Amino acid sequence: METYVVRLWLPDRPGALGAVASRIGAVRGDVIGIDILETGGGQAVDELVVRLPQDQLVGLLVSEIEQVDGVQVEFVRPVAEAVHDPRLDGLETAAVLAGADTTEDLLQALCSHGGRVLGAEWAAVIDLDAGAIRAGDGPVPSDAWLAAFVSGSQAAANETELIGSDDPISSSDTAWAPLPAAGLAVVVGRSGTPFRARERRQVSAMARIVDTRFRELARLRSRLIHPSSSVGPGEIWPGETWPRWT
Repeated sequence: METYVVRLWLPDRPGALGAVASRIGAVRGDVIGIDILETGGGQAVDELVVRLPQDQLVGLLVSEIEQVDGVQVEFVRPVAEAVHDPRLDGLETAAVLAGADTTEDLLQALCSHGGRVLGAEWAAVIDLDAGAIRAGDGPVPSDAWLAAFVSGSQAAANETELIGSDDPISSSDTAWAPLPAAGLAVVVGRSGTPFRARERRQVSAMARIVDTRFRELARLRSRLIHPSSSVGPGEIWPGETWPRWT
């Protein structure tokens, strides 16, 4: 059995998802997971995890699903793991972030693990004051592009709050969230596949976890470098050799 993630648009009305599931069953597919990414304006964006007996059935699967009135398939992609559970992936990533021993490991884990959970092609953490990348994974854009993107997004968000927005469905394939205590921001991106509302909330949630852990590590570093600290040069603390803390 081959496993695929199918992202689709469908009318936000009773019975629509059931009709889609029936079409999937018609090509001998099995729905093993459902994730609602976004709703609004009478539309919903859902991700289904579907098992098919043969990969040659993908084209027929898409054709059958789109026979349901008002339904459009956004993409189909294979799943590397035998079981795809976005909630479990998110919890495992949160555990990795909360357990990071250094700020360097923390920021890199946010990019690598967080980016994977979100299905991002790249992820980066940028220092907002210095305009420099602190960590990254994948084909990350330049420092200048990331800084300009965050600045423009902040301005656009402020303007949207002032005038309101009639479009509840975002179409951007780049998402970001601030880490206020750290003075940083995380930015993730991918080509051609918009980040939906739930995915953007995931980015914000991971950023809050990292920001909290960053503060904890910063306080620990302050204690370690204080003259009264019992930890001195050459001694090791959570995988670190003095004075590698950053």
